This record gives sequence, C-alpha cells and structure tokens, in this order.
Amino acid sequence: MTNTTHGADAPAPHPGGIEPHLDLDTLLHHTELPETAFSRAVDPIVRKLGEWSSLLWPLLVAIITINVVMRYAFGTGLIEFEELQWHIYAISFLFGLAWILQIDDHVRIDVLSEHFKFRNQCWIELGGILIALLPFIAVVVWFSIPFVNYSFTIHEISEAPGGLTHRWLMKAVLPLSFILLGIATVARLTRVLKALFSKKPASAN
Repeated sequence: MTNTTHGADAPAPHPGGIEPHLDLDTLLHHTELPETAFSRAVDPIVRKLGEWSSLLWPLLVAIITINVVMRYAFGTGLIEFEELQWHIYAISFLFGLAWILQIDDHVRIDVLSEHFKFRNQCWIELGGILIALLPFIAVVVWFSIPFVNYSFTIHEISEAPGGLTHRWLMKAVLPLSFILLGIATVARLTRVLKALFSKKPASAN
C-alpha cells in the first residue's frame, strides 16, 4: 500500500496547491488554493513587501526602548521618537495586511466555516471578497487620496512642538497599502475562482 501521508515516499504536492489524488471537496481550511498566472506574478511581490515591512518591528522596539530609557532614566523624551513610533507601527501594520491575506493567516470567523467542505469555504470566501472586502478597499482608497492630497497641499506638519514634518508622507501609506491589499485580494479571487470552476483532478468524483 502506498503511503500517502507521511515519509520519504509521500507524493509531492501538486504545483497548484491541490494534490491530484484528493477530491476538492475533501480539502480543509488553510489548504493552499490553486495558483493562477496572476497570483504567481503578484504573490511574490506582496510577500516581499510584507517581509520588508516586518523588519520595521525590531526598529519600533528599539525606538520605544530608547524613548522609555530617556524618559525614566534621564527625565526627558523626544516628541519625534513618540510620533515615529506611531508611524512605524502604522506602516508595518498596513503593509502587512496584503501579506497576511496572501498567506491566509488573517483573522476569520471560523466557528462554522472551518467545519465546511473546501468547496463551500470557497463559495463563502468568494462572497466575502466580492461583497465585503473589495468594496471596502475601494471606499478606503477613494476617500484617502483626497485626504493625502489635502495634507500635501497645505504642507501639513505635526501640531506638537518639535514634531515630525511632511505628514502627507505618512498619510500616503493608507491608500498605497490598500491598493496593495486590493491587488492581493484580486490575486486571491482568481485562485478561489480557479478552485471553484476549473476541472477537478482526474481521480475526483
């Protein structure tokens, strides 16, 4: 009997993420969706940007540590450092959204859906992408661009004495990160559609 689960003789996964000997309807949550030409082009870029943004977290910890030491050991602090903390946190979080979606590690309400068959999960995800996620991304991008433009026009700076300048650069992270999230979402949408509507493996029932 051929071992199909573990060991050196286990068959290699199918390039599309679905093993050819498994029925689509038997696959469970977090099994990779089949890839598409668009996802193969987009996902490495999203992944790389996400990895780069994750490198900001050690920098954030270092800045917070320095600011705390300065405040409690020397009785002083820098407004620039305090504002920089918020900015770094926002950049890391916002640019990480697309990466988290791409690797399917975002928060889900799985109390019910995790018990569904894979095909039903795909239908739920398709509805969520088309009805909720893509419209939400479009709204954020639509309203954030004038928000950034206004900040750039008035040369907005921090209201705090000694605060950071060029606040429009920070605000520009919002539309840019959501555009990236939109691209990652479309890539995932193509994978969901392929899982639902492409031909099943030959051994599938």
